[in-house]
Amino acid sequence: MAAYETLTVEVEGGVARLTLNRPEVMNAINRQMAAELTDALHMLGTRDDVRVVVLQGAGGNFCAGGDVRGMRDAGPRSSDEAREGMALYRRMTEALHGLECPVIAAADGVAFGAGFSLLLLADLVLLGERARLSMVFGRVGLIPDCGALHTLPRVVGLQRAKELVFSARELDAREAVALGVALEVLPGNELLPRAMAMAAALGQASPLALALAKRGLDDAFDIDLGEAMAREANGQALALGSAWHREAVRRFLAKESPSFRWPPSRRSD
Repeated sequence: MAAYETLTVEVEGGVARLTLNRPEVMNAINRQMAAELTDALHMLGTRDDVRVVVLQGAGGNFCAGGDVRGMRDAGPRSSDEAREGMALYRRMTEALHGLECPVIAAADGVAFGAGFSLLLLADLVLLGERARLSMVFGRVGLIPDCGALHTLPRVVGLQRAKELVFSARELDAREAVALGVALEVLPGNELLPRAMAMAAALGQASPLALALAKRGLDDAFDIDLGEAMAREANGQALALGSAWHREAVRRFLAKESPSFRWPPSRRSD
């Protein structure tokens, strides 16, 4: 496995733990981190032993967004240079969105700007009680990136998305749950254990069924009912033929415990 300077990757028991690791700047994303995260995500996507990815930040914060100090130090850039730079972040975004396995984000502290955008790309989001989220881009005269113009209105609705972007205000963990951005709020010391328990459970589910369901749900707002049902038919035909399904049916008929069981909720919201 490649060694990275701005993140760490640990794989055990089918779960990849991916940690943004620039705690001295609240895990702000610079060009190096974007490139390393893209590489790590592509690598994890090719590994048959990775069933789930857990994404977190080091040092008590998830991600403060883009590295503003690095932007300043880079000096003025032409429009073409800016577009070239954004292509790097697009590749990172597409790598995260393109993972076939589930992605669980476990975020505490700050999730601002591109950090908020990364949460919107995860399949399940868990927040610590200290979490603060903001589409902070407007405070520095920028627009949302890393896919947020696409994902945010799909999660919270168009009008609320505009309010969050125009105001650049902060929302706490419980408001994030109320808006559908996050699934649960937990005490900080329970955040990672809950994420890992979910990941361990999903690691026992059918990887084929999860991948098919994930892609179908991600595309739900972009296809009509007929296309959705065609995908259901094709996907179900594949799932019905899988060894995982046959074993699950055998266990059910034999009254044995199922291979897959979701861990009970421990949320404090």
